[in-house]
Amino acid sequence: MAEELHPEPDRVDGAPHPRETERLIGQTSAEAAFLEAFNAGRMHHGWLITGPRGVGKATLAWRIARFLLATPEGDDGGLFGDAPPTPETLDIPVDHPVARRLLAGSDPGLFRITRTANEKTGRMRDMIVADDVRRLNQFLQLSATDGGRRVVILDCADEMNVQAANALLKMLEEPPARTILLLISHQPSRLLSTIRSRCRELRLAPLNVTDMALALEQAGVNAPDDAAALAELSGGSVGEAVRLINLGGLKIYAELVAIISTLPQLDRARALKLADAAATRGAEDKLDLLLGLTDLLLARLARSGAVGATPAQEAAPGEATMLAKLSGTPLKGRAWAECAQEIGARARHGRAVNLDPAALVLDTVFRIQQTAAG
Repeated sequence: MAEELHPEPDRVDGAPHPRETERLIGQTSAEAAFLEAFNAGRMHHGWLITGPRGVGKATLAWRIARFLLATPEGDDGGLFGDAPPTPETLDIPVDHPVARRLLAGSDPGLFRITRTANEKTGRMRDMIVADDVRRLNQFLQLSATDGGRRVVILDCADEMNVQAANALLKMLEEPPARTILLLISHQPSRLLSTIRSRCRELRLAPLNVTDMALALEQAGVNAPDDAAALAELSGGSVGEAVRLINLGGLKIYAELVAIISTLPQLDRARALKLADAAATRGAEDKLDLLLGLTDLLLARLARSGAVGATPAQEAAPGEATMLAKLSGTPLKGRAWAECAQEIGARARHGRAVNLDPAALVLDTVFRIQQTAAG
């Protein structure tokens, strides 16, 4: 019952759950690679779906699950032993019984592994624990009698603790019959090398401006007028784009650019206003976003100095001018990289000790001012 009190950990606020998303946009190469393996009879028991956050990894996993559970095995034959047609797409009709059951969360062939609530505290855990993985054994025992395929979606594998990772590894080393494991990972380098080596990887790429607009439309999210800036700022991630839209991220980043453009002479009034906005009650999400956008801006400053050119696409009005002014040489780029590293460490420490948000923001701005002054 405790889990029902919490939102699904694999759902992005303001967007439909991946099982509710009919189309996967901008990832035709990954879909084609899976279909090729399926049609050639080279199905691996473990698939590692990787790529940046929010580019459709979970949506692909649910599309594969629908496809596998709704598509007959190649050796099943048709009504009179005829070979079934070779699938050309992962699409399954929305009125298919498997599609309806998955949408309702009631298909007996699917098992999900995500973070769960702690039964003692009622709070959502920040990691996947061994018991979450071991429940898979019971599912496999109960579902083995029907003889059909079974699909497991683990979202996301990066969140497993050591004990959970070891429990999963045992299953990958001795894979259950007729079972496909789909592991979603934002940072596969964090996984055990033995887990990675036992899976085939499907890597998804960031979305371009056109695909981003289509994906947001499908999610029912009203995209801002500056779609190119949104795609640049979100790194081609639909999930991040939704978060930016919900929290006013484009406006926050534009204000950051405007403040830093005045350096080394700081516009203190604007800086104080920015700090006060981050210190209001209930603004924790906006503070996290502000710190993340600051880190992104510093990275763009460092990169501009290192390569000797500003990004092809601005993420805010006047950004290119600001980048050229403050980071026109490799030496400046190195200084901004060091500044980003120091600010990141100070921000993490500040959050850990519950430093006043306004003080944390001002401390960050002053450190940036020092770097701009040389």
